[in-house]
Amino acid sequence: MTANPWVRPYVLTGGRTRTRHHLYVHTLVSVQRYDPAASGRLSPEARRLYERASFGPQSVAELSAHCGVSLGVARVLLEDLAATDHVQINEEAYASPYDHRLLKRVIDGLREFA
Repeated sequence: MTANPWVRPYVLTGGRTRTRHHLYVHTLVSVQRYDPAASGRLSPEARRLYERASFGPQSVAELSAHCGVSLGVARVLLEDLAATDHVQINEEAYASPYDHRLLKRVIDGLREFA
């Protein structure tokens, strides 16, 4: 998971286990302009996420897997990176992938059959 398996995930996130906004696994993350100097000031895990995202838009799940951090840690660190403008999170990241109106219509249609 990390370079040092003895380090617990909550230590990597400063004790935080949740983000303010839920980042879905399919949410795309990218870097507009990679800054090597900024990279040097990040924690090793955040640096790996930042550098990997600089290759092009990637999902939260892809970044987590490629960087060897748990999904929860990746979400917290990516939100931190977004707050400092290191990465950009797709604007639709905080929206549910499901259209609630469509789901309501499907449920209403199923009720008509019952």
